[in-house]
Amino acid sequence: MKSRVSNQHGGLPETKVSIVIPAFNSQQWIFESIHSVLNQSWSNLQVMIVDDGSTDNTIEIIKNIDDDRIQLIETAHQGAGAARNRGLMEAAGEYIQFLDSDDILSADKIEMQLKVLLQTGDTKTIASCAWLKFGNNPDEAIFRTEEVWNVEDPVEWLVFSLSGGGMMQSGAWLAHRDLLRDAGPWDESLSLHDDGEFFTRVLLQANRQVFVPGPRVYYRSVPGSLSRKRSRAAIESAYRVCRSRDKHMLAHRDDQQARSAIATQYAQFVYEFCLESPDL
Repeated sequence: MKSRVSNQHGGLPETKVSIVIPAFNSQQWIFESIHSVLNQSWSNLQVMIVDDGSTDNTIEIIKNIDDDRIQLIETAHQGAGAARNRGLMEAAGEYIQFLDSDDILSADKIEMQLKVLLQTGDTKTIASCAWLKFGNNPDEAIFRTEEVWNVEDPVEWLVFSLSGGGMMQSGAWLAHRDLLRDAGPWDESLSLHDDGEFFTRVLLQANRQVFVPGPRVYYRSVPGSLSRKRSRAAIESAYRVCRSRDKHMLAHRDDQQARSAIATQYAQFVYEFCLESPDL
């Protein structure tokens, strides 16, 4: 397979970025997601796709895309967290982008964020950008700014986010691999809200959060997606995420504001799940 995209980045260092994509029965959307990566203006990429035991045509679709930047790893079905950990472990890039197999990146996403990160010279700075929610057509995506996006202090970002100031979709982040590895692996026992738990730990390791205006991530929200599941296992996962944030955040900052933020996340959990799992 051959790459057809040239490397021209205005004299910037040729820094490699690895995009880690976990895939499970993703035949409906993965072609579009992969091509949003291959069409990035920053072309020094490793597209690390970890197939999590798909039983549909996902693997065939990937293998039919002619680009030598794609690296496919086939594994038994263990869940998205395990797939992301495998991709992160084998990623060759200095910077890492996680992307779900049904989401889409704007063409300038990686280049614009990477420029900012390289200019800071700090491998413990994490970059974010705007994200938009859509169903089947990204042209119909809904854009809403959230107050937390421009909070630079990572711990303050978490306190403000959990207090109702907004959130960041996982595909919007770009970070140095050392920062991600310092935070520890994805918790493979989690399903619902596992990204929130992982990036809480990443932010607590970071020195700064920088929002980069311009690039966008398009987050696909369709019936049947994991974020809409309300099984007992999913609810227990959401509960364990609350407990993990409680533990890790208060270890970094234990004051009234931080405790109020933690209390608010528990209240949100109760609001969402009290009827289905009153014991929790």
